Amino acid sequence: MLQELITNFEAYSQKDQTYSVAELTWDEYEAIANLNISKSRISFYNGVVTVLSPGLNHEVIKELIGILIEAYCEQKDLIYYPMGSTTLKKPPLVGKEPDTSYSFGNRKQIPDLAVEIVFSSGGINDLEKYQLLGVEEVWFWQDNQLSIYLIDNNNFRQVSSSKNLPGLNSQLLTGFIDRALQESPLLLKKEFLRQI
Repeated sequence: MLQELITNFEAYSQKDQTYSVAELTWDEYEAIANLNISKSRISFYNGVVTVLSPGLNHEVIKELIGILIEAYCEQKDLIYYPMGSTTLKKPPLVGKEPDTSYSFGNRKQIPDLAVEIVFSSGGINDLEKYQLLGVEEVWFWQDNQLSIYLIDNNNFRQVSSSKNLPGLNSQLLTGFIDRALQESPLLLKKEFLRQI
């Protein structure tokens, strides 16, 4: 009985859990966001509040992407400011917490780059939120593939390479991120630095 409980907990903890409620106001979103639900990401758009509780795999991939971004910046001597999952808001239209985010060159209120790990909800539909917030580059990890989107004429378009981190492309990043659940971040980081 105990082993079954442990097995079920381990399987459950590796998966994202999401919950959405429609027809809410901005004030109701703010009240939910102020609850400080541990490790949850909360977003608001078109009256829908979505709460995501990330699973283990989600967090492992997010952390590796952050390690690769920071290793690149250190290797290229690029000034960066990690902004994590800070809440981005444009009341009363949109509120969004990226999985992780960064500004480059100097500290900003809105990140230059936001990263989303998608297992169960979100995805490129979140681009509308980021467009309203003024984020210029968004990376999505979905279906074992990293996709890069840049603002172009006030709309996002998919591109193969990062604007903020020149020389990094989705194919190279996918190759490393795809190994995140099986290999040590230390070894992946060392190999990544050799390739850039």
